[in-house]
Amino acid sequence: MEHNPRAAWLTQAASAAHQQGSGDLLRVVLIVMFLGCALTAWFLLRGYRQKDD
Repeated sequence: MEHNPRAAWLTQAASAAHQQGSGDLLRVVLIVMFLGCALTAWFLLRGYRQKDD
């Protein structure tokens, strides 16, 4: 195992991240989708609460 300077390691990590494709975009889309589903469910289901009046 060879020792790489910090700048060389950072350059290799950046090129590897660039080659991975749209992983970050997919992660953001999934997070927004789950949050949107949760907020939609909350909005729709809050009208079904029974009032204790």
